[in-house]
Amino acid sequence: MADYRYLIVGGGMTADAACRGIRDHDAAGTIGLFAAEAHPPYARPPLSKGLWAGKDEASIWRGTEGLGVVVHSGRRIVSLNLGARTVTDDRGDAHRYERLLLATGGTPRRLPGDPDGVLYFRTLDDYSALRELAGDGSRIAVIGGGFIGSEIAAALAAAGSAVTITFPEDGIGARLFPAGLASFLNDYYREHAVEVVPGELVRTITRDGHGFLLTADTGRELAADAVVAGLGIFPATELAEGAGLDVDDGIVVDDLGLAGGRDDVFAAGDVARFPVPALGGTRRVEHEDHANTHGRLVGANMAGAEEPYDHLPFFYSDLFELGYEAVGDVDSRLSTVEEWAEPYRKGVVGYVDDQGRARGFLLWDAWGKVDPARELIRSAASVDTATLRSLLD
Repeated sequence: MADYRYLIVGGGMTADAACRGIRDHDAAGTIGLFAAEAHPPYARPPLSKGLWAGKDEASIWRGTEGLGVVVHSGRRIVSLNLGARTVTDDRGDAHRYERLLLATGGTPRRLPGDPDGVLYFRTLDDYSALRELAGDGSRIAVIGGGFIGSEIAAALAAAGSAVTITFPEDGIGARLFPAGLASFLNDYYREHAVEVVPGELVRTITRDGHGFLLTADTGRELAADAVVAGLGIFPATELAEGAGLDVDDGIVVDDLGLAGGRDDVFAAGDVARFPVPALGGTRRVEHEDHANTHGRLVGANMAGAEEPYDHLPFFYSDLFELGYEAVGDVDSRLSTVEEWAEPYRKGVVGYVDDQGRARGFLLWDAWGKVDPARELIRSAASVDTATLRSLLD
């Protein structure tokens, strides 16, 4: 049985950031990291961004081993015994800890009855498989018009594939963006040779020779050489649930990252539901900035820092020549105030509550304004066109 002062379940960006947070406060404590993937920790955003634009694949590795961390790649933790402070991996080996971090991330939502070969884009292996299929006019169907679907469709089209993107909403990014912007993106993608099929819910996928046949709820059929689905994730809470920790669409943690009222078990990143004082209540966030900031701070707290997490994470995306950053509650169900220097090319959208107070901001080609946007949210500022212009200047 191996003993670790710090044991981390998960091998993503959050896990790596936690190791760095630990090392900020404890240079010598033993750290064991268990990654279900066959790879050590790597940066995920380049999988749908920079690698398609020629970024060197070697640049994605986080170098976790250089922190004095024992990285167990390809080892899945399957059970947790809180009383004995042990975990057991999929080979039947047990490992003891003093402090435990659950950074288990999530598992992709899948289509029922899907055949082998559908790519639920999330990992480096998914990227490698898709890269082999892309280009030279290959017909690729992208299911889902959200964050991952919109990025992958753009990347594949730029790589020379014949891309169709289909989703049940009216427009690309419709769950985030105002209706006018989502509709504009439909036309914008079409201008970039992407076939956009809104309002269609894929019900079945079957093998069709060497390719696939997709059938929507309307009866529409779509043939493709490859299928990529970006349907979001389920937080991987099985270990926490099995151990009796509090779970509510994620592992519930306090502002230090502690789970279940314990002083030795933490959770961070995609899988954690954490308090957000600036917005009230709790949130679960699946983006890079949160993985890095939450992971590092919770790692520091494992080593005794006792620093509360009050960061408002942001996220960003590139869609052909367009790009944006967003912070706070960016949800199309909220009321919005918009200010465009150039309609749907450069502008700011404010998301407000029923009293017109800031809840979130979409900074559309308005770069370097995340920090002032955060302050507007924290101060519950009233949002009008003058407020938005201040973020455009």
